[in-house]
Amino acid sequence: MPGTAPMRDCEAFLRVARDVGADFGPATARAAFLVTPEGFVRAEQSAADNRYMAQATDFDANAALAEHRALQRALAGELPVVAFAGDPSTPDAVFPNNVFATTPGRLIVGRMRHDVRQREATREDIRGFFRDTLGYREHDLSVQPHPCELTGALVIDRARGLGFCGLSERCDETGAALMHRAFGLRATLVFDLAPGEYHTNVVLAVLAGRAALFSPVGFADPGIPAVLAALYGPSAIPLSPDEQAAFAANAIALRQDSVWMSRRASEALSPVTRHRLENDAGFTVRDVPLAAIEAGGGSLRCCVGEIF
Repeated sequence: MPGTAPMRDCEAFLRVARDVGADFGPATARAAFLVTPEGFVRAEQSAADNRYMAQATDFDANAALAEHRALQRALAGELPVVAFAGDPSTPDAVFPNNVFATTPGRLIVGRMRHDVRQREATREDIRGFFRDTLGYREHDLSVQPHPCELTGALVIDRARGLGFCGLSERCDETGAALMHRAFGLRATLVFDLAPGEYHTNVVLAVLAGRAALFSPVGFADPGIPAVLAALYGPSAIPLSPDEQAAFAANAIALRQDSVWMSRRASEALSPVTRHRLENDAGFTVRDVPLAAIEAGGGSLRCCVGEIF
């Protein structure tokens, strides 16, 4: 089954996905890493296909640094968190999950669409940390031509080895296939994102392998919500446009019993959504203020690199 190619057919994907157990690997990471927002300014290349990015005058580098320190302190209450220094020449590096990702014993380096982000993949300190300190093997996708922005484009159910990959300018079909193989997934569903969406993880979060938050209008294929409902049942939780616009889908579970999102996202949750997360899915909703960082067009999940 690990050799299965990514597929677009929802029913074909479900025939595989329904039969797999939650035995692929740990559902949540054992540690996390961040990159501090040094030189945090609007990257015009990235803004070309990221409608969530604020105008240059709305960026506040000092506020972003303070938020990021608070984020590390908060997440460190659940698991070890390493922070790498940022670099003013890579203003988007505060979102490292697009460039670096892991499976047990392996570092995967992605291919970014924009030059300003491709520089991040050359960081020897991050590569060296995984290679020399943790002893991870390196799987480098950054030198091939197809965009594949890792866990921005590919949302993974780590417990079952299932991938959900939305295509946009940030990930093409070949890039999706390269990531499917790099992560060794059992099955990956490939679909087009709705016009104007740049990453899957702003419209979908899979939480600890047992729940999903998703924006029904975030997918060009109207069949995707039905796939999520078939796999996660009552813990497949749709978000309203207002909830999604506040980055509620850009959430992450770092333990089995809690889900993290920005303060803005948490405050946007309707009573029904919060009840379903807390009472039906069994998560405590935890949040930190990230308004300054969200000017960069991403939110809490984008800031977190997972170490498996």
